[in-house]
Amino acid sequence: MRRCAVFGTGMWGTAMSIVLADAGNDVVMVGRRPEQIAAIDAGHENPDYFPGVRLPDTVRATTDAAEALAGAEFAYLSVPAQTLRKNLEAWGSLIGPDTVLVSLMKGLEVGTAKRMSEVVREVTGLGRERVAVLSGPNLSPEIARRQPAASVVASRDEDVALRLQAATNGPYFRTYTASDVTGVELGGVVKNVIGLAVGIADGMGFGDNTKATLITRGLAETARLGAALGADPYTFSGLAGLGDLVATCASPLSRNRMFGVYLGRGMTLEQAQAEVKQTAEGVKSCEAVLELADRHGVEMPIAETVVAIVHDGRSPGEMLKELMARPLKAERHGH
Repeated sequence: MRRCAVFGTGMWGTAMSIVLADAGNDVVMVGRRPEQIAAIDAGHENPDYFPGVRLPDTVRATTDAAEALAGAEFAYLSVPAQTLRKNLEAWGSLIGPDTVLVSLMKGLEVGTAKRMSEVVREVTGLGRERVAVLSGPNLSPEIARRQPAASVVASRDEDVALRLQAATNGPYFRTYTASDVTGVELGGVVKNVIGLAVGIADGMGFGDNTKATLITRGLAETARLGAALGADPYTFSGLAGLGDLVATCASPLSRNRMFGVYLGRGMTLEQAQAEVKQTAEGVKSCEAVLELADRHGVEMPIAETVVAIVHDGRSPGEMLKELMARPLKAERHGH
């Protein structure tokens, strides 16, 4: 039986642990809070996030990173993006010589604008073949309840991608392989920013035309940034691009979309955070996305609008007027 460690006992870490166990793996979840770990092991469920959803018998939990990493073929990383570097500095030296690290995170590091796989490689010194990503339209509550879904596992090493595919594919979770690590990661990052924009529009009372416009033009912004970073343009029409974007922008289960809804209704950043309660990666990553775009000379007006509302205190109504008043151009301007 393949052994997998999952760092993070939140919604996505728990859902992925269920997927991995149902696919036939032995899974060890790693968390920080002893009381939560004890509750998971005693009741075989995560009462903080999925009360009533039973975890498979092959899932257990610990606070000991060394215990979880011992003999692990894969270590899945599902911690808040802004804490990844600190986490890796704490236990990165415990990673075995053959363990592959798999990022489940959809954020950029604030201050460096680095993707999570770049942070992993920088801190651990691992080669590209030992760092992979998994991304797609994966709303955690649906997956934890074993509703059908699909995702992409991306690695620059085809053998690693195939092994990851085998480790995650199961009766309700279908995985596809890819080599475009940059594109798969970027799709997951930028969709959170666009999800905020769509949520803001929804909160302001706008309808489906507005939301469809933001989704479509947001995808164009993602593709432009991807092209500048050397990503495969076809990635953004797949599960890690359009698929993830649609799920985030359409579902009330999306934290980023709901955060935007609260902002659109006139709440402050603090009030919206109190309502959502959990990490909405787009709130912090939107600034890093814009920084990355500026470095590469890529125009991202929707991302600019989100940053202005979320971090600069501009009103949604004011920013909407500026967005709609931009100079006219061809639809494929800048591709």
